[in-house]
Amino acid sequence: SVITIGTGGLGSPLLIYLAAAGIGRIGIVDFDLVEDSNLQRQIIHTTTSIGTNKTDSAKKHLLKINPYCQIDLFNQKLTQDNALDILNDYDVICDCSDNFPTKYLINDASTILGKPYVYGSIAGFEGQASVFNLTKESPNYRDLIPTPPPIKLIPSCSEDGVMGILPGIIGTIQATEVIKIITRIGKPLNGRLLIFNALKMSFKELTLKPEKENKKIHKLINYDKFCSNVESNNKENFTSNIKSISVNNLKSLLNKQPDKISIIDVRNLKEFLEGSIPGSTLIPLYEIESGEALEQIQNNSNDYDLYIYCKTGSRSIRAIKYLENFGITSINIEGGIEAWNQEQ
Repeated sequence: SVITIGTGGLGSPLLIYLAAAGIGRIGIVDFDLVEDSNLQRQIIHTTTSIGTNKTDSAKKHLLKINPYCQIDLFNQKLTQDNALDILNDYDVICDCSDNFPTKYLINDASTILGKPYVYGSIAGFEGQASVFNLTKESPNYRDLIPTPPPIKLIPSCSEDGVMGILPGIIGTIQATEVIKIITRIGKPLNGRLLIFNALKMSFKELTLKPEKENKKIHKLINYDKFCSNVESNNKENFTSNIKSISVNNLKSLLNKQPDKISIIDVRNLKEFLEGSIPGSTLIPLYEIESGEALEQIQNNSNDYDLYIYCKTGSRSIRAIKYLENFGITSINIEGGIEAWNQEQ
């Protein structure tokens, strides 16, 4: 028996392959409705499902594949109050969620219950997969991300975008891990984090080691509050050493010494074509974090003062912090293109 939290981009291929493989009992937790914007990546749903509960839509599809499968629906949000009761009846827990509070909740519940936790996550053009809590010695999600990152600094799908095929690949990997765990064959991603880059069509693997402190979980907490509190502290620490400039001061610099300034736009091409700061160069964030544009930026930093912007500031701060690792100093343009446009 397997339970999945989420029937979106990750949950869709995962559920389809589990039903097709003959899993006898599948639980589905989700409280969202199907929207037309989901269909680009959430392949378990169709146009006829728009406006209906995702759980009902998923069940209808799965029973067409395997009418002998018992499918339990939980059309509700997974919370600290219901998680242990819902998850306890299943052998394997699959995380197909898209937010940090839910991931920490799933992790802590699976740790308390002693059940394997099959993890999946996507962002932009990259995806991750791993298996947590497979044994008492296994690492868990807190060994990968000890504290939640500042959520406001993480681009949303509307800002960063997501290739529809990407969650299909990661969800299929999750399904593979579930089947390996249940049938006890192969080598699951226990203690290993698999990272997939769709642009390069490449995989890399990192080793995860468990920390004893992360095993000492005895009760569930308010995870929305937990992520919110940590976020406020992390954001302050994360941005404390970053130099910034207002758009008004930037305009003054451009008028006085334009030849000494290099402005980098870290948004995507579509956003750049819709409007940009005059004279700026487009280098999307994913090209910076993948290392593709590092040499280009290093060359620019030798001759110019670097100024970086995005839509509102989240991606530019990520880029600046990444470049710091390579000794490249840059300055954040406060408020990004939105602030620039407001001052026109």
